[in-house]
Amino acid sequence: MKYRVRHMTRYAYSGSVSLSHNELVLLPRSTPDQYVLDTQVIVDPAPPRRYERNDFFGNRLINFSLDKPHDALQITAESIIELAQQPRLTAADLAGPGWEQERDAIAAGVSGLVVTDRQFVLESMHVPLLPVVAEYAGPSFIPGRSLYDACVDLTRRIHEDFRYAPGETHIHSSLSEVLHKRVGVCQDFAHLAIACVRSQGLLARYVSGYVETEPPPGQLKLQGVDASHAWFAVYFPGTGWVDFDPTNNLIPMYRHVTLAWGRDYGDVTPVKGVLFGGGDCHELEVAVDVLPMDSPETV
Repeated sequence: MKYRVRHMTRYAYSGSVSLSHNELVLLPRSTPDQYVLDTQVIVDPAPPRRYERNDFFGNRLINFSLDKPHDALQITAESIIELAQQPRLTAADLAGPGWEQERDAIAAGVSGLVVTDRQFVLESMHVPLLPVVAEYAGPSFIPGRSLYDACVDLTRRIHEDFRYAPGETHIHSSLSEVLHKRVGVCQDFAHLAIACVRSQGLLARYVSGYVETEPPPGQLKLQGVDASHAWFAVYFPGTGWVDFDPTNNLIPMYRHVTLAWGRDYGDVTPVKGVLFGGGDCHELEVAVDVLPMDSPETV
């Protein structure tokens, strides 16, 4: 399946910006299940200088500065992505011993685990390892259960226990607040799942990207109805990283486009920077479209 992904971010400032420095995480990365056929990022106004680099996690970043006055900034990323037709791993491939043995293998330095991966067992800015989180994780990580079954159960429980409610939380909402309110969005659910997995001495990372959403039956796809998405991945000794989506209670395969990954959202923020000027406030508009290449024309 091929997808055309378009991610537009527009800032409108109440005053003129004299100088800004910006960093973008908007270039999809290639994986064993995902092929980047084409990608480009258009910045308006066009910066005099920009450069691309890979960060610590291997994500593709763009840095640029604007040193002429401007009262608006628009960033448009467009990519063509091809996803593998068949899943690389099946449930049978992931069947294994109890998760405790997997945890012990990680602690002992299992083959295939590189030094940089070990950070994914530690707490991070948006993923503190709290006793209340470990308590929530307990019913999924029962003794003797396989790591795969534990992650599937955790994914299901978060999907069933928490209500998806945009606007009820924000990126700085704590895991304690999310657990108390039992509401959130995909970033919250990914952070909670990661904290649960790490609380058991296992490795988990945050994955950002996009997911195609289906229109109601009989209706054409509308532009701008998709949004940036987030899920989590767990390291399986001897196998590698496996993704899980608690927002939708599924294992990402044919409709999830991977953008980047890191310890948590702070490592993969799509657009961030600093500016001088801009007045007292600004308006932000974000629109994301994920369209199958053979889909009907959008309206």
